[in-house]
Amino acid sequence: QVQLVESGGGLVQPGGSLRLSCAASGSIFTIYTMRWYRQAPGKERELVAEINSGGSTKYVDSVKGRFTISRDNAKNTAYLQMNSLKPEDTAVYYCNQELRESRLRLTSTSYWGQGTQVTVSS
Repeated sequence: QVQLVESGGGLVQPGGSLRLSCAASGSIFTIYTMRWYRQAPGKERELVAEINSGGSTKYVDSVKGRFTISRDNAKNTAYLQMNSLKPEDTAVYYCNQELRESRLRLTSTSYWGQGTQVTVSS
């Protein structure tokens, strides 16, 4: 079994920064794509950023130039550096990792973190 634990959320003023972390633990052979989603009250969950095993990244247009996704494969951890935060970035942020649990298991499984609240307000 695999668990994802998120940290780093909180309250920040507009223009401020936060860094989210998502650490995976348990039976892990290899991790493919790591993603960050967010869900604001009354809205659907949206994909914010993703990074594949080769290090290629993608971002939703609204965060380009402000957010940076990265990964530390040795620690099975994904990061989301969020700069120049805006009130519209307020949401619960969820990490997602697509991984293989063992060498013998040929298919990948998608796991989710518990979510961390990010509030941008003065």
